[in-house]
Amino acid sequence: MSLSTSSDNQNPKSSSIDLSNAESLCLLRLSAIGDVCHAVAMVQAIQRRYPQLKITWILGKVEYQLLKHLEGVEFVIFDKSQGWRSYFNLKRALKGRKFDVLLHMQIALRATIASLAISAKVRIGFDRFRAKEGQWLVTNYHIEPQATPHVLEGFMGFAKAVGVIDLTPSWNIPVPAADTEFAKALIPDGSRVLVICAAASKAERNWLPDRYAAVADYAVAKGYRVILCGGPTPLERELAENIQAAAKSELENQVGKTSLLQLLAVLKQASVVLAPDTGPAHMAVTQGTPVIGLYAHSNPGRTGPYTCLDSVVSVYGEVIAQQKQGEIPWGTRAKGEDLMALIEVDAVINEFEQAHTAIQNRAK
Repeated sequence: MSLSTSSDNQNPKSSSIDLSNAESLCLLRLSAIGDVCHAVAMVQAIQRRYPQLKITWILGKVEYQLLKHLEGVEFVIFDKSQGWRSYFNLKRALKGRKFDVLLHMQIALRATIASLAISAKVRIGFDRFRAKEGQWLVTNYHIEPQATPHVLEGFMGFAKAVGVIDLTPSWNIPVPAADTEFAKALIPDGSRVLVICAAASKAERNWLPDRYAAVADYAVAKGYRVILCGGPTPLERELAENIQAAAKSELENQVGKTSLLQLLAVLKQASVVLAPDTGPAHMAVTQGTPVIGLYAHSNPGRTGPYTCLDSVVSVYGEVIAQQKQGEIPWGTRAKGEDLMALIEVDAVINEFEQAHTAIQNRAK
């Protein structure tokens, strides 16, 4: 490996690193679903630049189920449910291995501790301002500072740090034929389908059931099938039941009935996806499906569906302006249990109408 001349004389360890002669790269990004979707674009940008690199990705057990068929990547699972044993298991799995470079891409104390099991001469983390939870203590190089990045752009900073020039995101997440067949049986090619992935990881980030139902009824009146999708948790099942109860139309409930890869295939077959700040929104982005994102608690400029930021319905700006004074840090979250109620049905229907028009135009 060789280091190029740094353009930052005060921070020489933010130099671009040439991996042309490197053999191995380790990536540490444990979670979550949306974030690992962003990370895939970065990994595949690196693969295009350095096809000789052997890439090892340390990630969570759930996230592995989505990415396990990714080409050219070895996965090492970090199962946080095992508590302190997870760190010893990781150390055992990596015993005797040394990597040319580590991309330490998770700002969390558990990731900082986990990184101690990884042997790498070059250890790249976020810039000093963002390298929290002790990350700066276990890295010796850092990416360039970024003022207002989307999470995906923050990740692409790691690709840039290792000499990747083409940072345009693209995704290729392989899906087994059986899962694709499942999705096409549910949503045949050419169908007009609105998929609603209604639940976020926290209930306060969910939109109201009656408002989801109102949009669903509007879509049905426009000739769309509406399918509710999501995981098997009680929260997700209950929300889906409440949406159906509030709807005048008959909706199709697939909540808890799909694996992650089946869901990915379903999202590819969908015409448009409606979701709050949740992983399936970003999964849909990887499949090129239009997404209408609903945001109140987090800045959609930072965490919104990357290719569909113009379709986001957000009240975050007005909420955070009321809650905070002066300069507001880019990643600041708004607080409150009822913020999503500020999102009106008409605003979401307006975005659906624009998506519908685009679908009609493509069909001509």
